[in-house]
Amino acid sequence: MPSWVITGVSRGLGWGFLRQVSNDPNNLVIGIVRNKEATEKRIAAELPPRSNIHILQGDLTDYASLKAAAEDTAKITGGTLDYLLANAAFVSYWEHFLTIGEVVNEPEKFEEVLLDGMKSNVIGNIHLFNLFLPLIMRGQAKKVIALTTGHADLELVNKCNLANAPLYAIIKGAQSVAVAKFNAQYAKDGILFLSLSPGAVDTGHMDFDNASEKEKEGMMTLFQKISEIAPHFKGPVTPESAAKDCISIIDKVSLDQGYGGAFISHHGNKHWL
Repeated sequence: MPSWVITGVSRGLGWGFLRQVSNDPNNLVIGIVRNKEATEKRIAAELPPRSNIHILQGDLTDYASLKAAAEDTAKITGGTLDYLLANAAFVSYWEHFLTIGEVVNEPEKFEEVLLDGMKSNVIGNIHLFNLFLPLIMRGQAKKVIALTTGHADLELVNKCNLANAPLYAIIKGAQSVAVAKFNAQYAKDGILFLSLSPGAVDTGHMDFDNASEKEKEGMMTLFQKISEIAPHFKGPVTPESAAKDCISIIDKVSLDQGYGGAFISHHGNKHWL
């Protein structure tokens, strides 16, 4: 029975992963969320009865809660784990359509967002990986996947002058380096560490009608750049569709194929949309 731990399953892409993975009754799915009670209520209301889902409390900014989640996971799985999917993330939509020159003009907000993002997405995920490694080592699949973004691809940023979402890109870039460093140490143990971008996903946070004029200007600039680099792009996909694409890639990739520590898209390459 393949076992999965997925962080941040209460909503958005994490909810899409929870639905997709738990659809297969052969999978054992453990979701880690900040609000356990609310997530369990949503599952009871929106999903058919499933005995293969377990929800644990855990917060990327709270080491003790992650440690407890790892210990509880070991009790559920018998001390093993096949897949660890680091989906939970701190995202500030304040800077999503701003440039780095604009965000630094609000120094207090700039530092707050950058530090919060680093604490959650980088430090928190490093703790997550380390705490669950003993279980992964005893698992069969031995795959640790961190969700990332094409915004952190240096080649794309430089080629397209992709100036928006600078702090998100910096944070996710640092996370991808951490993933590569884990790979450098643990590939010899047969563990695949991978950074995987789900592409553009509609998580319900983009509200063009209520955006400020500066945000609307940033959106239009981004959309224009997207149309230039990906004329086939028809818009963000649903969380479930994105999760399905990512799971397909997770199933296919391996250390033997050279994916250890790689930074790829939901297409399995560097095509981000």
